[in-house]
Amino acid sequence: MSGIIGIYRFDNKIIDSSEPHRMIDRLAHRGPDGSGTWHRGPVGLGHCMLWTTPESLHEQLPLVSDDDRCAITADARIDNRDELITGLRLVTPPAEITDSQLILHAYERWGEHCVDHLLGDFAFAIWDDDKQHLFCARDHMGVKPFFHYCSDTLFAFASEIKALFCLPQVPREINEVRVACYLAAIMKDKQITAYKDVRRLPAAYSMVITSEQADVRQYWSLDPTREIRLDSDDAYAAAFRDIFSEAVRCRLRSAFPVGAELSGGLDSSSVACVARQHFVGGGGPPLPVFSLTFDSTPECDESAYANALVAQGGVVPHWIPTGALSPFKAVLKIVSQQNEELTAAPNLYLSHASADMAQRAGIRVLLTGLDGDTTVYHAPEYFLELARTGRWKTLAENVYEFSKLRADLTTWKVFKMGVLAPIAPGPFLRVWHLVRRQHAPIHVDAECINPTFARRVGLAALQEAHKKMLKPDKTVREGHYQSLTSDYIELALEEKDRISAPFGIELRHPFFDKRLVEFCLALPAEQKMRGGWTRVVLRHAMDKLLPREIQWRPSKSNLGPGFVRNLATHDGALIETVLTNPPYHLGQFVDVSKLRRVFERFKCHPTTGDAMVLWRAVNVALWISVSPAQSPTE
Repeated sequence: MSGIIGIYRFDNKIIDSSEPHRMIDRLAHRGPDGSGTWHRGPVGLGHCMLWTTPESLHEQLPLVSDDDRCAITADARIDNRDELITGLRLVTPPAEITDSQLILHAYERWGEHCVDHLLGDFAFAIWDDDKQHLFCARDHMGVKPFFHYCSDTLFAFASEIKALFCLPQVPREINEVRVACYLAAIMKDKQITAYKDVRRLPAAYSMVITSEQADVRQYWSLDPTREIRLDSDDAYAAAFRDIFSEAVRCRLRSAFPVGAELSGGLDSSSVACVARQHFVGGGGPPLPVFSLTFDSTPECDESAYANALVAQGGVVPHWIPTGALSPFKAVLKIVSQQNEELTAAPNLYLSHASADMAQRAGIRVLLTGLDGDTTVYHAPEYFLELARTGRWKTLAENVYEFSKLRADLTTWKVFKMGVLAPIAPGPFLRVWHLVRRQHAPIHVDAECINPTFARRVGLAALQEAHKKMLKPDKTVREGHYQSLTSDYIELALEEKDRISAPFGIELRHPFFDKRLVEFCLALPAEQKMRGGWTRVVLRHAMDKLLPREIQWRPSKSNLGPGFVRNLATHDGALIETVLTNPPYHLGQFVDVSKLRRVFERFKCHPTTGDAMVLWRAVNVALWISVSPAQSPTE
């Protein structure tokens, strides 16, 4: 994790050298190990450095090519270094070749198609003096952030939005559509941000910027038709283990201590045990792991599972008690430091606590198990797929086995959720609520939105489009593909980046390795769910590596009760203050009187639904209070 910025003036005015410096200064927390700028004519680039890899210790950015024709700034970790060094026929000793040099050499060899040869996490920009264009690219899954602004006279980009606002030409107008989508818990597209004229470059996209146009293209996409067929469960497990082990290994390349988040769930535990294998097997020290404890809400606590992995040895545990943590205290720190985007994930305060503990333990690189659920996949469509293809015996066996593994589910409930509801969700749910003499639940997120604002942005149409996007999928692979290409993945990665940046920590996510994602999507449905077990291939692959109680956990803990309890216990006064004296703009977006009634109800009986309504509305209020944005109605 470093910081990058750039400016390209289409009016051919010479760059004022103070502009890149101001932008880089705003990103200083991303790069405590040095900074630099470069400018030539109408173009300027900047970089602030966080040392992580061994090669980065002697990396100087921005970097100019040997022939003085190209200049690059990059926030990058390239994982296929050996392949590139061989393919590019570089004679410099590998230890002396930085990742940015590899990208620049790849561009000089393959031009805009250099991204087709790169593997890893990256966001970079290259100025090509011969072609008089700026070439920009972002990695396959969107791990590294890249925000940009473009007008008739200026293109500018940065790792964080606030750096763009150093330029007086960049408007600060609130994007009302983004605010509405945030409040209603929906997404419109991958490019919009909370600021009307600032956009994100989507994952797996590159663009070429000239004084005449911006040419944007998707250089990689998942193939939902590809299938992998192997001879046995053992063969699938071995193939998965090889790819997963390499995804973890290449993310261990660091000149500084590496740690791992360890929840006790299947994903983070798998990352930790494979990383431990590389650490201890390579003669290294024990792996530091960071685990949360929930004494106040034991239903959320997974420390018993984390302890099972710790008991195997080879790790040094760091326990983080969560009972005293305030969810909004973390938000206040993030928005005051970065004031750029709305914060969606309610459990980000837990990630904030982990990053804080990791920094105090001297960690610079932290492995996560983020979204292993999506990459390996639970395959909820499997029951419906069996029904549609007439495999009734297999369906009955799987419904029975699935319900047997989960004490809160009967076979009828599993059949209802897995088959009947997806086939006819509207009619079925109406009948179900009538039989149980219940009213259908109200979507309280949307209920508290100011109706005038909702009409102005066309929220009803946005919600309808969102519902269509979430329509039941016919096959496991279709559902898996939709999950992997969801907007929420990039938002989650950006939020994790924003949390870790002030602590000088680079997060690395093995489950978002391009090779692993491609492999898992192509697996047959039975490797994702079978015999009542979800994510079958991962469980088999981790045999004899994970403790059995983790390997064969039928479910994971729900962290919701911890969030609700901490919000009610620690943040009541803040919510009260915001709703009593709301920022000027807040009433334009939400019905504050309805929010007050939700808050009164929440104080008497805290629920997850009310907690999320308050969470989103107060987040908007906190963001407005520190944001440079201006309402379009002003």
